[in-house]
Amino acid sequence: MPGANPPGRGIDRRGLLQGAAVLGGLAAAGPTGATAATRPAMLAPTPPMGWNSWNSFATTITEPQALETAAIQARELLPFGYDIFTIDIQWYEPEANSYTYNAKPVPTMDGHGRLLPAPNRFPSATNGKGFGPIAAKVHALGMRFGVHLMRGIPRLAVERNLPILGANGIRAADIADTTSTCPWNPDMYGVDMRKPGAQAYYDSVFALLASWGVDFVKMDDMSRPYDAHAPEIEAAAKAIRATGRPILLSLSPGETPVPRAAHVAQHAQMWRISDDFWDDWKMLEAQFTRLENWSPYARPGAWPDADMLPLGRLALGQRDTKFTPDEQRTLMTLWSIARSPLIMGGDLRHLDAPTRALLTNREVLAVNQASSENRPWFVADDRRVWTARAAKGGHYVALFNTGDKPGEAAFDLRLLGLSGKVQVRDLWAGKDEGVSPIRLARTLPPHGAGLYRVTAA
Repeated sequence: MPGANPPGRGIDRRGLLQGAAVLGGLAAAGPTGATAATRPAMLAPTPPMGWNSWNSFATTITEPQALETAAIQARELLPFGYDIFTIDIQWYEPEANSYTYNAKPVPTMDGHGRLLPAPNRFPSATNGKGFGPIAAKVHALGMRFGVHLMRGIPRLAVERNLPILGANGIRAADIADTTSTCPWNPDMYGVDMRKPGAQAYYDSVFALLASWGVDFVKMDDMSRPYDAHAPEIEAAAKAIRATGRPILLSLSPGETPVPRAAHVAQHAQMWRISDDFWDDWKMLEAQFTRLENWSPYARPGAWPDADMLPLGRLALGQRDTKFTPDEQRTLMTLWSIARSPLIMGGDLRHLDAPTRALLTNREVLAVNQASSENRPWFVADDRRVWTARAAKGGHYVALFNTGDKPGEAAFDLRLLGLSGKVQVRDLWAGKDEGVSPIRLARTLPPHGAGLYRVTAA
């Protein structure tokens, strides 16, 4: 996530994942003659779901806060599929305290320049245990454990010229590209992948994460500028494969350029399509166009990511989301019909009933997890429509009013091959509306949305 301050700053997936795993196995088939036993399972056959600490804790989360939050997630959200728990940026920084960064950081590292959890914030990490104890507790709750990682090698490791593990005497200064720096975070230098020992460094980093039991890595300062960082994207993916552990790779921040869709899908399971997304209507409105542009490229194992869900309590507990209830429904409807990953960002310790209901509508989550042929349709200014095919038959239709006044949004269902009258079910209300004309039309509030399942009558 960029370093600027923030603006002002369900579904039981077991059955779905069984089906998705079959699809994933087919998609991941190797050379002719490879058997199911020898083919690697697809990572992220459905859009990843989970929680991330950035929107609510910034750089400050501690071990007690993390474990408390993980327990709440397991109780309240895991039954609906939110199974990834991620500690975001600066977990290695002893003095992290807000959405800003120390100008001259002193990160916690080992003798090979690999970042370690700051022991004053994560006491169980002492004596070389790293995030292993926390990961084990998260796994015991039935969830996967994720961490944030900046691109590159710590500047302090270069200053100290620490030896690279497994690189035959090569040191940090030998592989660092001191001209490649993140514009908003001062922690790291880029790694020059042309240099001997460069891949060994990334291999050592991901080997350490794998030894802790990490299942998900959100790797930052990667997607912009994309071409400049592509060698390190490839290096991270290669290092993950070398661990033998099925670690999901999420690239951040965007915008990832659409012309690089094939490359990014080859190396990561999800990637950001925008800069940091916060609870601001203009930001939400802009995500429509980005998701429309990326819609042809979303597929099992490769998910364009519209970023986390800034819902509930945010920004170090200073405020609740600025989105109105209608805008919150629009957010969840758009992320679901476009099949963006669903990563909750709000403070789960303050999870209120309306936010929980928004996150755990099983019929809406099924759109995100089990629909296909998802596509946008242009209708008119201030109106957006998306459709998808439902897994159990019929079609999903999402209607949006992005204007500032109430108005009708409509869609001709004949474009989906339907004719005559249809049966309509309102997914947000959870009720059948009965027989409807072939023109599906609803009056929506400003910045509002509706989500429906339609079947032949």
